[in-house]
Amino acid sequence: MLHPFSDTHAHIYSSKYDSDREDVIRETFDNGVQRIFMPNVDVETIDSMLEVELNHPQKCIPMMGLHPCDVKKDFEKSLYIMEEWINKRDFAGIGETGLDLYWDKTFFEQQKEALRIQIQWAKDKKWPIILHCRESMDETIEIIKEMNGVDLFGIFHCFTGSVTQANQIIEMGFKLGIGGVSTYKNGGLDKVLPEIGLDHLVLETDGPYLAPIPHRGKRNSPAYIPIIAQRVADLCQTSLEEVSRITQNNTNLIFHHFNHEL
Repeated sequence: MLHPFSDTHAHIYSSKYDSDREDVIRETFDNGVQRIFMPNVDVETIDSMLEVELNHPQKCIPMMGLHPCDVKKDFEKSLYIMEEWINKRDFAGIGETGLDLYWDKTFFEQQKEALRIQIQWAKDKKWPIILHCRESMDETIEIIKEMNGVDLFGIFHCFTGSVTQANQIIEMGFKLGIGGVSTYKNGGLDKVLPEIGLDHLVLETDGPYLAPIPHRGKRNSPAYIPIIAQRVADLCQTSLEEVSRITQNNTNLIFHHFNHEL
């Protein structure tokens, strides 16, 4: 029996799927993954993302945000266009936004400013915010703490931090997005997940990036969610059915404002 799952974070609109996107989506649904939440990254990706939504309404669900790696000198222009979009229609969340100190630190101050603006959008709209925090977990936690309140919630996507960081995130009312890194030998999550338990987790692939073993190094796919779910079940010493039940419930809580349309 297939257990139902959601992929809370996949760039299925990416050009890396242009040759076989419909096949990948079909395989994903055949594997029991019922919904793919699509984080936006920049102004250029909006059209392709909305086209995928048009072809798969209520199943491929868009979000709106500016990725920290796409924050440049003129980031305000991008945010202005995105703000017009969020005032025009509903999105499942704000994101993906956040901070990234891995690739390029040139615009780190601008990244922080862009993040604060997008946090305010999420609070105003009462939508979840999807946070990217590569090599910048503590800095991201700091900004969320500074702006936190009952109206701020969401997902620390691609969580690879420590138990201490996980507990800080949980205390702020956020969920942890767990993906392919959980299957890597030195990913570190084998120490963390048993300490945290399922109540604070959602599943994601970050496709086309970070494919789980045995696909590591190849293009990732939302169809691999059951592989990640099984790894989480093994680490937390529970069943696949329990992982499905709890992560689906957590996903519904995060995206509750969108559930009436699902």
